Amino acid sequence: MRKLRHSKRVEITLIDRRNFHLFQPLLYQVATGALSAGEIAAPLRAIFRRNRNVRVLLGEVTGFDLTKRRVVLDRLPNGGEPRVLEYDTLIVAGGSSYSYFGHEEWRRLAPDVKSLESALDVRRRILTAFEAAEVELDPARRAAWLTFVVVGAGPTGVELAGQIGEMARDTLRRDFRAIDTRSARILLVEVADRVLTGFPPRSSARAKVALEQLGVDAVLERRVVEIDTESVTLAGPGGEAQIVPARTVIWAAGVVGSTLAAALAGQSGAALDRVGRLPVGPDLTVAGHPEVIALGDMVAVHDEGGRPVPLPGLAPVAMQQGRYAARLIRDRLDGKRTPSFRYRDKGNLATIGRARAVADVKGLQLSGFIAWLTWLFVHLFYLIGLQNRVLVFIRWTFSFATHGRGARLITGAPKRPR
Repeated sequence: MRKLRHSKRVEITLIDRRNFHLFQPLLYQVATGALSAGEIAAPLRAIFRRNRNVRVLLGEVTGFDLTKRRVVLDRLPNGGEPRVLEYDTLIVAGGSSYSYFGHEEWRRLAPDVKSLESALDVRRRILTAFEAAEVELDPARRAAWLTFVVVGAGPTGVELAGQIGEMARDTLRRDFRAIDTRSARILLVEVADRVLTGFPPRSSARAKVALEQLGVDAVLERRVVEIDTESVTLAGPGGEAQIVPARTVIWAAGVVGSTLAAALAGQSGAALDRVGRLPVGPDLTVAGHPEVIALGDMVAVHDEGGRPVPLPGLAPVAMQQGRYAARLIRDRLDGKRTPSFRYRDKGNLATIGRARAVADVKGLQLSGFIAWLTWLFVHLFYLIGLQNRVLVFIRWTFSFATHGRGARLITGAPKRPR
């Protein structure tokens, strides 16, 4: 929308369930106390305050009528009845959520870091675990409180595990009296045979070494078969079971398309793929409805021949698709033809901890401090708002110099039964 906000030829209505834009690539830093929530989010009305052609509405889209070109808007802040909005062009960017592979009961026991609320919940659980270990007298139960299991060794899982390891071995080591936080056990569970499968094998190996230096144990070729309040059960390639006593489990494995993808599929007659993504054409439009553009993790792009185009589930893909959607609308207004969407892969980045990262930039594989600096400046560049960039840069600089984390607050803690 930022690419269209200065155009006087379009009227834009932006609908969101939240009143802020969230920079998801840094959510894990909120979950581990490195950043505050407000430093990676910006109010939508503040972003568009000078753009008179943009109207922001707080609510949730619950349905579509593609034939009549209508959107159903519900859960309004005033508690009013659902409202119907008409459109000429509809852009849907519903994103995705983590898949628990048919075990929705695990969602309560193993939260993800897909939203700001869930990231704050994860932060509460991590910090509470250290506090619980401090007052626990039984050695076995204390060990369970100091065991952290991260499921999924993609970029998010690796970054989370590395940050927890850094907290235990650096940030918190002088804060407690009865426990040695450096004895914390961090397990990174992955069904594949290496971490960061989207990276070249050499970068994966380097990331695994960096994780081990932070005390993270990469448990490869294992899958989760059971989670309860006190343990996680893993299964190996041969089906052998391993029960790991652990009180804190974080989920970072697999994604499924937004429910909006299913709603659009029901209206258009399209069939979702196995992970709930909506098929779209090479111009990101829904079949039979060129006025409907869908993008991001909720779609599977197909080329002119109807063949799926493999795209990584990364923020840069959605960002490039957003810019393409704006160009498509401008070209239509000018009567021009827009070429098919082409993703320009600028590389992959994953940070593991303090001055530890891996990068794969157009075949150039970097690791260590140089990769970490690259990661730092790339994320600062894409962060929304000058104020947030300055605040995050200051926070990172101060944390690097002091080894501290200024957002280690336990909020919203539930009452525990005696």
